[in-house]
Amino acid sequence: MNDRKEPEERAMFRDMVVKVLESQVKPHYEDWDAAGIVPRDVWRTFGEAGMLCVDVPEDFGGVGVTFDYSIVVGAELARMGFGALATNVMVHSDIVAPYLTNIASDEQKQQWLPKMVSGEAVGAIAMTEPGAGSDLQAMRTSAKRDGDDYVLNGSKTFITNGQHADMVIVAAKTDPAAGAKGISLFLVDTTLPGFSRGRNMDKIGQHCGDTSEMFFEDLKVPRSALLGEEGKGFVYLMTELPRERLVIGALGCAAARGALDLTIAYADERELFGQKLKQLQNTRFRIAEMETDYRVNQAFINECIDLYSQGELDAATASMAKYSATEMQCRVADGCLQLFGGYGYTTEYPISRAFTDARVQRIYGGTSEVMKEVIARAVLGK
Repeated sequence: MNDRKEPEERAMFRDMVVKVLESQVKPHYEDWDAAGIVPRDVWRTFGEAGMLCVDVPEDFGGVGVTFDYSIVVGAELARMGFGALATNVMVHSDIVAPYLTNIASDEQKQQWLPKMVSGEAVGAIAMTEPGAGSDLQAMRTSAKRDGDDYVLNGSKTFITNGQHADMVIVAAKTDPAAGAKGISLFLVDTTLPGFSRGRNMDKIGQHCGDTSEMFFEDLKVPRSALLGEEGKGFVYLMTELPRERLVIGALGCAAARGALDLTIAYADERELFGQKLKQLQNTRFRIAEMETDYRVNQAFINECIDLYSQGELDAATASMAKYSATEMQCRVADGCLQLFGGYGYTTEYPISRAFTDARVQRIYGGTSEVMKEVIARAVLGK
């Protein structure tokens, strides 16, 4: 069902995205999920269709449309049950690209953004470390000055797009004694000597979304690879996190919509005790509850999209969006699977993938517990 009337041009863009996904993704997705990775040429396909980094300015290869068009791409991927690919594209288009658009020099933008728009280059961001998790100030990866270069040493984990990445934004300590003020960001070309990636990690969901460890061993990058100013990395990370968290919330709502649509259709077909499943009061009440849960969260996500587009989305509100929408996504996925009964627990039915793909949404981009702390600090102070 439609949540609100969409402007004609964006509706046409959405139709195009759906057609591409129907023809280029849907027939192959189960095979990719079984293989544990999406083929590299999918990025080129999306680039040729104009589905990557859509709000990048025209001067740097993009089409320069508004942020809500980027949401359309990720949301349709999520709604159609392609959660892993939705995450891959979100990281590339809604996390990595905005760092370049908002912080990078013109030379850095020209080097990477046109390739990211076309799908020639895949972007990733490396913050999380094995021993630090969500505590960015505890990171150990270092970047030491060596003349006009920096030498990086350390490791990162749970890096989305890690297997395919051509460029990685790496957070590293340039001044270990300065705490948050000692973190800097670097644009690392993955062809450089000293860069290596671990295996594609096995996960309980989002199977075809490549997720990797990364290692930096005396990896030398030029000073021109520094993103923004030295020591400002933590500030940049905090500035860009609201968009990431909002998009994760938007994907959560879209995935919930997809799960509900599957379940409503199933309830109309499945018979139990001589009646259609949809005629049983338990089914009717559960669908009513979940539809309401979805609609309330979608309305809040829409409000946050408007706030972000106006430059007014603060960190706490973005955290509310991610926290509420992803918790709702998991409730809906669980409730929908329950209505499928035993069939829902088999991989033959896509509702099972909706359930397993949903779980990580409450973890990456900041766990629900971290989101609650961010919200509490805004409401109550430290």
